[in-house]
Amino acid sequence: MKNKSRLAAKLMRRYLLMTGSLIFLFIAIPLILKVLLSSRTWYYSDPLYPFFNLINRLLVPLLIVIAVTIWVAGTYLFIRRAAKYLDETLAAAKQLVEEPEKEIELSEDLADFALEMNRVRINSLFHQRAAQDAEQKKNDLIVYLAHDLRTPLTSIIGYLTLLEESPQLPPEVREKYTGITLDKAYRLENLINEFFEITRFNLATVGLTTRPTELSVMLQQLSYEFLPLMTEKDLSWEQELEPEIWVDIDTEKFERVLDNIIKNAINYADPATALNLHLIKRDNQAILTLKNQGATISEDKLARIFEPFYRGDSARGSRSGGTGLGLPIAKELVESHGGTLTAKNSAGTFTMILSLPIAASHRNTYTMNHV
Repeated sequence: MKNKSRLAAKLMRRYLLMTGSLIFLFIAIPLILKVLLSSRTWYYSDPLYPFFNLINRLLVPLLIVIAVTIWVAGTYLFIRRAAKYLDETLAAAKQLVEEPEKEIELSEDLADFALEMNRVRINSLFHQRAAQDAEQKKNDLIVYLAHDLRTPLTSIIGYLTLLEESPQLPPEVREKYTGITLDKAYRLENLINEFFEITRFNLATVGLTTRPTELSVMLQQLSYEFLPLMTEKDLSWEQELEPEIWVDIDTEKFERVLDNIIKNAINYADPATALNLHLIKRDNQAILTLKNQGATISEDKLARIFEPFYRGDSARGSRSGGTGLGLPIAKELVESHGGTLTAKNSAGTFTMILSLPIAASHRNTYTMNHV
């Protein structure tokens, strides 16, 4: 609206200046000449007297005609210029639809419009590409899911068929095949659950109900729940948790974040090693690091660990029941809380680094306590 008003005002100023100047010029000159000629005494014998006398008698109607002519001509030119701008704008709108990749160029008077339309064009291209990327991700999700679902499902059908067609199997063999089938069924259930998780926690749709939470207490409680799982690999905790670190989080969803990154650390940690959990406050940010000892991950694999369905070790991921969805879910949820989740790896130590803003109501307290 601002650009439109500026252009309309500019055109109106031109219109008034042009018509006003011409009307003044063509009216003022005859009036000045009349005053000058009136200062002289004219006689009937003067050769120009009949002509000037006629002009003097017709001067008022003549000036009216001149003024109207100038007004009509000025109005015509004004409308013609406005129509030209309209044609340019319509052509640019057509180009915006048919050739969005091409930059829009308009005349100098429409420079603001060109800038605005190019901004719209760029935004439209961005959203169009985002929609294409989302469609591609959806297709990839379906392909990956179909692939991962087919493997345990094929095994389930195979073992059930074998059990049905071989009733004479010894009880211990039948028990073994039944156990394998049950494991594959659990695997299939986990895959389906994680599929719903990745769709449920899509960043575009996730809704948060946050409240101030003391993160160190939450970590202590949650880490204790993983002791039975860690016992299977003879793992232990090494924790350094700074107290009184408060963050605004949706506790239910953030438990999912911690659950995913801790499970990832357990799955890929070498047996009989320690998981190091460290929490500090730095520059109004809560910094959580989780380290585990394991095989060194190459840089190209490290760059992809937050991609859906990516597993650095597909064989180990399959045994643990993972689909490669845990870390992408965690990253989306952390970013929806205004934080960051990154990873680094060196000399057999894998480190997950999570950063969250300190709760606004507790920032002054921290500042005073650390002066």
